[in-house]
Amino acid sequence: MTRFASKADRDRIESEMPYAERREPRTLYRLLTAARERHPGAPALSFQLFSGPAARACTLTWTELHERVTETANLFRRLGIGPTDTIAYLLPNCLETPIVLLAGATAGIVNPINPLLDAEHIAGILRETRARVLVTLRSMPKSDVAQKAAAALALAPQVHTVLQVDLARYLGGARRLIVPLVRPRVTATHKARVLDFEAAASAEPHDRLTFDDPDEDRVAAYFHTGGTTGMPKIARHQYSGMIYNGFLGGSLLFRQTDVALCPLPLFHVFAAYPILMSCIHSGAHFVMPTPAGYRGEGVMDNFWKLVERWQATFLITVPTAVAALVQRPVDADVSTLRTVISGSAPLPVELYNRFKAATGVGIAEGYGLTEATCLVSCNPVDGVRKIGSVGLPLPYSHVRILRAGPDGFHECAPDESGEICVSSPGVFAGSTYVQADRNRDLFAEGRFLRTGDLGRIDADGYLWITGRAKDLIIRGGHNIDPAVIENGLISHPDVVAVAAIGQPDKVAGELACAYVQLRHGAATTLAELADHARANIHERAAVPRHIEVLDELPMTAVGKVFKPALRRMAVARVLDDELKGSARVTEVVEDKAAGLTARIACMPGADRDAVARRLGEYAVRWEWAGRSGD
Repeated sequence: MTRFASKADRDRIESEMPYAERREPRTLYRLLTAARERHPGAPALSFQLFSGPAARACTLTWTELHERVTETANLFRRLGIGPTDTIAYLLPNCLETPIVLLAGATAGIVNPINPLLDAEHIAGILRETRARVLVTLRSMPKSDVAQKAAAALALAPQVHTVLQVDLARYLGGARRLIVPLVRPRVTATHKARVLDFEAAASAEPHDRLTFDDPDEDRVAAYFHTGGTTGMPKIARHQYSGMIYNGFLGGSLLFRQTDVALCPLPLFHVFAAYPILMSCIHSGAHFVMPTPAGYRGEGVMDNFWKLVERWQATFLITVPTAVAALVQRPVDADVSTLRTVISGSAPLPVELYNRFKAATGVGIAEGYGLTEATCLVSCNPVDGVRKIGSVGLPLPYSHVRILRAGPDGFHECAPDESGEICVSSPGVFAGSTYVQADRNRDLFAEGRFLRTGDLGRIDADGYLWITGRAKDLIIRGGHNIDPAVIENGLISHPDVVAVAAIGQPDKVAGELACAYVQLRHGAATTLAELADHARANIHERAAVPRHIEVLDELPMTAVGKVFKPALRRMAVARVLDDELKGSARVTEVVEDKAAGLTARIACMPGADRDAVARRLGEYAVRWEWAGRSGD
């Protein structure tokens, strides 16, 4: 394993040779074959349907995984899938999910879809990616995936074959016999052929591909941007970007003896690339507890026992899961745990402190995005972790902080905030999105991806996120388009203007919040607005937690709503409510280096340390207001 503990280590790795000269496999199938050759009998993937620490589990070795991927890729090719054709999957986590991901990218272009989306959005993605085959679940009790798939297929007639995965095969004893009796009926109005995934794949050769796997780079995946509302953007990923993620994790982080407990979904790049690809590169063991991961029934209550069961060395998490875990006692032996990797949203300092106090293990926060095939930066596991930062840009990831001006882009000075722009082997310069119009103005100087995130790089080279140029609301790692909220509320006859933003939340990171301007003389109540929002905003996560009526929404000189002013109002309101008189927000300012910052004044006699701990539960930057607040 290569040492990556400092900026000097990163520079040393880059100086050894250009990334293109490193002898990494050129295709995913060759990467997987190399893992099979090095670790044939070692465990590769494990999955348990239920959350109990003694629940039945299924494991594949690297040889078995290679065989399953081979036969599945052969099946896709027999179904008419070529290198430019799309195989979509609408699956929770199970052994079949990574198999389909790898086989789909080997035979054609794989397209993971979030099962939490509604049927219309699923159909929109299927149409946009021109998917011809869909792998999804057979109907199961307590799951609506099969029902959503059937409804989506009726709106996506170009899908000619459906392969159904039956989770009942993971059941044992009487449960396996009962499921066929209680399996929900699904009425299908589509014309696609429906096949059993297991039977169809098992009929194919598993010892060799029946088609060529050219030793060359190509687009092999379409990932949507993770939204739970609105039509997501769809990013194109090449083999080179996927394998780059594997190189980083497999060279700098994971060893063959590691066990990565990953309760994150494989329709998201975080689990699919930095974790799964790194496990393939290193030979580490990838473990999935329950189909729904952290959301699975009983997972949180059994979590520490699951760490003990699998002897996990790495835990893959997000801040919302950390917030839930610190509320539960560590009731098992977690001494094998070496590191926790957190991503998808900012991690509040207080959550980090609580987690480390409970487990003795630190969290390394990182940064990545779908458009860059994920990884950009990470706090070094064996070096200085700057809590609150997203760490050092990883080897071969060139990160610049730029500001756009009338005469082009200008480099920001150290600790000066600007837009984070990235060039790396994971950035598909000029062709990031399937939708060509979305690539317009996406790159600075032709090759640096404009992330839409604001940040700064400090004197030690660490990257800090200071805000977002985009208006997306990120609730627990899911993107919510403010337009969905605004369109839902503006349909009320008394509403003349709406602006939706994200307000701070110590569990979800952000919750939707809406500011509303009513027509003159309207007597509509907040309760009526809330009822209207619930009835007209069909994604539950997007229904605003807080609605506030203003006489006028703040506007710019050209008549656009000035959302920064609303964000300052929301920060002040949320923090004042949290502090409940022990301190108050004197003002919220836009700091040049740190971004949106709340200035806090303690009330006389208040416990300053207690105030700091409560503020630390939020991913909001703050500072003391000065002597006047002492």
